[in-house]
Amino acid sequence: MKIAVYPGSFDPVTNGHLDIIARSRQLFDKVIVAIAVNPNKKACFSIEDRLAMLRLAVEGFDNVVCDSFSGLTVHYAASVGASAIIRGLRAISDFENEFMMALMNRKIAPEIETVFLMTSTEYTFLSSSAVKELARFGGPVTGLVPPQVEKALYDVLGVRFQPKEEADQ
Repeated sequence: MKIAVYPGSFDPVTNGHLDIIARSRQLFDKVIVAIAVNPNKKACFSIEDRLAMLRLAVEGFDNVVCDSFSGLTVHYAASVGASAIIRGLRAISDFENEFMMALMNRKIAPEIETVFLMTSTEYTFLSSSAVKELARFGGPVTGLVPPQVEKALYDVLGVRFQPKEEADQ
């Protein structure tokens, strides 16, 4: 069985992430979407909330499971028997950092490959940080995140979406 790990913070999960997950599940027998616990990052959502949102978002994907881990991604991948780590690339600016990480991972565990997937065109601008910033100012995030994430995002930020006409008044 070919297993891949798709790691990230998923704070929150976006439709760009879901695009990568959907395409990854066609390439591998099992995809583990794994939230990396990073104590140095200030997350908007707890690990538990992110896992719950991820599980809802991938509910129809029979070969996708969600998990969380701390430590090195490559060690986690080895512990679950993965042969690949999936990384999504939006633009050339993502590549340099991802390339260096892939080389470091290969040095640690040469049996685990890094597979880069380019995001679909409609998501090249999309990041969790951009979504949070947009929502923080009451901007529309519909179509950028799953519906349940949209509601949770406005709730956790204590913001109400303001349509343009309402904001202009």
